[in-house]
Amino acid sequence: MSRSQLGVVLRATDLSYQYGARDADMPAVLNATVEVCAGEIVAVLGASGSGKSTLLALSGGLICPSTGRVQVVDTDIHGLQEKARAAFRREHIGFVFQDYNLMQSLTVLENVSLIHELNGTKARIARKSAVEILDRLGIAPLSRRFPGQLSGGQQQRVAIARAMISRPALLLADEPTGAIDSENAEIVVRLLLEVSGQGTAVLLVTHDQGVARVADRRLTMSDGRLGEERPAQLVGTDL
Repeated sequence: MSRSQLGVVLRATDLSYQYGARDADMPAVLNATVEVCAGEIVAVLGASGSGKSTLLALSGGLICPSTGRVQVVDTDIHGLQEKARAAFRREHIGFVFQDYNLMQSLTVLENVSLIHELNGTKARIARKSAVEILDRLGIAPLSRRFPGQLSGGQQQRVAIARAMISRPALLLADEPTGAIDSENAEIVVRLLLEVSGQGTAVLLVTHDQGVARVADRRLTMSDGRLGEERPAQLVGTDL
């Protein structure tokens, strides 16, 4: 069965978004359309400030588009009330943020297991799953530490573990290997391939050529516009 036969998980259509005054010279995102199927990895590349992170935020319902529509597992997420949208995100979407977005008052283990528990998983099972994924990312010994006691790279791996623990339908990742060394980046790439192989749709922003090479499709973004697909084998040193 082809990946497209598994169904479209993310369908974002004609998205536009503008920060500040509506008459500003350049929208952050302009008429962007993207689909990601179950089991597919799509990478978005482009210069800093081109709108990539805003596209992810729109796709995950963190901000509402000025125009356009976002459907995740056939649900119009921006048509939901705020509380319902937050619950939907928690159940169906995993996020890896550039700034980690960890809860400073919780331990590593608690940060990773929390969403699993909020979705109804028993605490004992959620924490067992958290330990397993932390171990695979090489940071299980840090499970009792707080985020402020970790390096940037360690915090990044905690954020990745948190996003993946519930096996979401859609995983949105903003530079998932940006703060870690090459050895740990390879571990993250293997995890991305594993979760996509289990049916998760992955949309990620990256400057990492190793990550870009494993994507099924690569898109480019420039001045808020999402460009045409470029084959993965054509990744070069210019990105």
